[in-house]
Amino acid sequence: MPSVKIRDGEAFEKAFRRFTKACEKSGLMSEIKKRQHFEKPSERRKRKLNAAKRKVRKMRMYGNR
Repeated sequence: MPSVKIRDGEAFEKAFRRFTKACEKSGLMSEIKKRQHFEKPSERRKRKLNAAKRKVRKMRMYGNR
């Protein structure tokens, strides 16, 4: 669980922004979104296969420079 210590004289909004950034960096938000609804194993395989295809396509596009 990410945590942020509030510095002396720091505004709440700034500390909250740092906390939000720490949550994104740790992958907490994506994990919550992923666990919101049940995903069938076939859907998970399909999603991972599509991600791999996108990665290969991106590597081909930027790798030939």
